[in-house]
Amino acid sequence: MPITGQFSRYGVNKMENQGLPGTAPMVSFTNRTVTPAHVLVRILDRESVLLNLETEQYFGLDETGTRMWQLVTASPNIEAACQELIAEFDVEPELLRSHLMELLTRLVESGLLQVTPADVGTASAI
Repeated sequence: MPITGQFSRYGVNKMENQGLPGTAPMVSFTNRTVTPAHVLVRILDRESVLLNLETEQYFGLDETGTRMWQLVTASPNIEAACQELIAEFDVEPELLRSHLMELLTRLVESGLLQVTPADVGTASAI
């Protein structure tokens, strides 16, 4: 049953839930995030849509959620993204960390984001 127009405090509009929750690994701020190959991301203006092509589940991110997504997928680890967000937004650091963790957990559980150790695939890991 589709759910539309419900924005949470961390910027996610869950536009459709197929009821296919998975088990997600624990999210740690020392990890980094990776967009899975089966996820299509489109940024429209300052908002975005994330589509899991395997489950046909999709999320809409508002401007804040989109910025969180951009930084966590481009940073060497989640902590670096968090520090950049704290510098950009007028928010208490612990509140931002809590909202970021909640967003990442939901995206990982929905198969829209993967969390890996920060050194996987880097020269230091070889």
